Amino acid sequence: MTLRNIAIIAHVDHGKTTLVDELLKQSGAFRENQAVAERAMDSNDLERERGITILAKATSVEWKDTRINIVDTPGHADFGGEVERILSMVDGVVLLVDAAEGPMPQTKFVTSKALALGLRPIVLLNKVDKPAAEPDRALNEVFDLFANLGANDEQLDFPVLYASGINGWADVELDGPRKDMSALFDLVVRHVPAPKQVAARAEPFSMLATTLSADPYLGRILTGRVESGTLKAGETIKALSRDSKKIEQFRVTKVLAFRGLGQQPIEAAEAGDIVTLAGMSKATVADTLCALEVETALPAQPIDPPTISVTFGINDSPLAGRDGSKVQSRVIRERLIREAEVNVAIKVTDTPGGEAFDVAGRGELQMGVLIENMRREGFELSISRPRVLMRDEGGQKLEPIEEVTIDVDDDYTGTVIEKITGPRKGELVEMKPAGTGKTRIIANVPSRGLIGYHGEFMTDTRGTGVLNRVFHEWAPYRGTIPGRREGVLISMEDGTAVAYALWNLEERGRMFINPQDPVYQGMIIGEHSRDNDLEVNPLKGKKLTNVRASGSDDAVKLTPPVIMSLEQAIAYIDDDELVEVTPSAIRLRKRFLDPHERKRQAKASA
Repeated sequence: MTLRNIAIIAHVDHGKTTLVDELLKQSGAFRENQAVAERAMDSNDLERERGITILAKATSVEWKDTRINIVDTPGHADFGGEVERILSMVDGVVLLVDAAEGPMPQTKFVTSKALALGLRPIVLLNKVDKPAAEPDRALNEVFDLFANLGANDEQLDFPVLYASGINGWADVELDGPRKDMSALFDLVVRHVPAPKQVAARAEPFSMLATTLSADPYLGRILTGRVESGTLKAGETIKALSRDSKKIEQFRVTKVLAFRGLGQQPIEAAEAGDIVTLAGMSKATVADTLCALEVETALPAQPIDPPTISVTFGINDSPLAGRDGSKVQSRVIRERLIREAEVNVAIKVTDTPGGEAFDVAGRGELQMGVLIENMRREGFELSISRPRVLMRDEGGQKLEPIEEVTIDVDDDYTGTVIEKITGPRKGELVEMKPAGTGKTRIIANVPSRGLIGYHGEFMTDTRGTGVLNRVFHEWAPYRGTIPGRREGVLISMEDGTAVAYALWNLEERGRMFINPQDPVYQGMIIGEHSRDNDLEVNPLKGKKLTNVRASGSDDAVKLTPPVIMSLEQAIAYIDDDELVEVTPSAIRLRKRFLDPHERKRQAKASA
């Protein structure tokens, strides 16, 4: 049976995982009566809820006499740590583009990685049956994107298919028969080259580890493509680091291959196939697993460095321990170290004192997903405002710059450009029409300027704007960027919030809590309408008398409070504030100072 290894690249919500569902169904990977969940490749609860792919996953289908290994890559740049490694396992890519939206920033991010590796793309224009679809425009934009990314002539001469993933068809022509996915299967077999590693099956075994995970029964497991030789379960091999130093020698306990949605033990792993090995204790991503006689490690793709850092600490508020079961710093540290082992885009370092931990990653969404997973596991945490990591090169301070692509109604264009290019130090790169009544704005903005901007952006555009961002480059530091303009309302009492008190406080600003919510001293209960912080009493009830008067007993009518999501809360807080995260609550509060720090600040202000 011949082999083909492909990756599917797409922007968030362009229909990638739905397309893989159809490929699995039409290739016979499922039984006739098998119950299969929609978006079967999104195995993680958060992936299903948010409709995004977070973890790179592989599957395989059989078409005629060819086995096609398919890798489903994350569409968001925050999870690019997965993308960079996974592309080294494949020989071709299918670029999935929404025929209405055209190529988007995350498409650009992953495609640039694929083109740099010399992979030849197949362009699949998806959702061409939608009323807003403009396949000709989308195709021209894809060609321009490839040219801008430095594609060679062979890559620019790409084949095109028109498809509707949700309806299960792909055709060479826009007005084709629209029956099934056979045109895509045939094109993959014809256009994507067979793995060149197949010719090296007689050589000693070697494999580059590209993804790391843990199995409750098998322990640490590594997935990658076999570069040369064959390997059977029970054989002894070794692991080499990127600089060819020996890490460990171990016996392979299991060799697994992707078959449909699951993995099955196989007798031998052969060059060219994508397999998973178990039995190692120290080897990790970018290490070479090889026969004992091999001395040189395989070249590994470098991974883009983290750009932001967040401090994870214990929850030390008066409400600590009421909700979660995992509250000690030792347990939090163990969980973060475990995450850093599996996710190489994350780095964890201890802070002085050992009560908190700095976690560096690729973006706010990646951090939000990690925190959300931890709170679901029963952790209680306090989270700081994200800080952008700087570089120092030749005595010059550099900061990460992101390319921001914004689709916005024409009416709000001026406001958005003013916010981005003014206080946030962005540079306008391009501005062009994007369909009926919409404008596309492309700007290069410092990562610092984008922290906390998304909520303000949604308010400015009345919820109609779409903002996407991707890492662009390191550039000289652009000076100070002002933080949040509004102050906050801080509770001065411990207890339970009263509706009458919240009603009286509404003229001071927007509320973040409901009546009967527990509050404590230092907890942020709302946003002040002015730029200073204000301590208020949310427990103050109505004075009762025995005199009845017309109108005095009317029911209190409250404006619904602003309920923030985890990412919104993390982006909203200031440097002297924290987000308190428990399994059932997200609260904001001022950072509690120990007595020594309080005295030091009092002296400094005096």
